Amino acid sequence: MEDSLNFSIMKEHIFRYEQHKSTRKLTDMQRVVLKEAKKALKKSYSPYSGFQVAAAIELANGEIISGANYENAAYPLCLCAERVALAAAAAQFPNVKILRMAVTVKSKEHPQLKPAAPCGACRQVILETENKQRQPMEIILQAEKGDVLVIPEGRSLLPFGFDGDALAGR
Repeated sequence: MEDSLNFSIMKEHIFRYEQHKSTRKLTDMQRVVLKEAKKALKKSYSPYSGFQVAAAIELANGEIISGANYENAAYPLCLCAERVALAAAAAQFPNVKILRMAVTVKSKEHPQLKPAAPCGACRQVILETENKQRQPMEIILQAEKGDVLVIPEGRSLLPFGFDGDALAGR
């Protein structure tokens, strides 16, 4: 009888995304938001790593907000571009939904050809933002050049994300 209660189930987490060799197949707004992210790379303050990261967000009201990483000699105090842009959008337009976010990276010493996904902390903040607005946001990733990834919703990047349901005991 004990053996029948002691079993496990193997599960998978699969998500879909688009991979493009260039920006040609993106929509006009996807290209605009990615271009704004690339322009925001010049705002990066990354004297320690030399790894510039920038993000741009398209809001439902048509506004585009950008942000860049801001390093600190005490590394835990660094600010990621994604969270800078999300915080700026929330501060300036607190009740306006975010439609999409583009993230790009650049490094003078090590040219980036592969998109860099948001870190775990940024993925958590993206999940919280999607939950707050009750709507997913599209995530667009591209390095200095090369492939472009389009992820339909940020929550796909954080399986088993921690959200308010855990705090409410639901």
